[in-house]
Amino acid sequence: MGPPPGTVWMADHPLILAVPAFVPALIIAGVVGYIVVRDRRAERAENEAAAAQDDLAAANDREDGRNRPDQGDT
Repeated sequence: MGPPPGTVWMADHPLILAVPAFVPALIIAGVVGYIVVRDRRAERAENEAAAAQDDLAAANDREDGRNRPDQGDT
């Protein structure tokens, strides 16, 4: 059970022509993915820093005896 004698396997030309199109597409997808991950990490760090700064400001206000209206203290 094999190919008949004298059979020559040829390359599938559409596949050969399509391969060069995949490499740039994968590179672009990788770069876009990297930028998305980097931006999300930066945003997360920025939000954590802002929350820490708000917590510090609220703690300072409590030490000074002031109530901040945005904290729900009445």
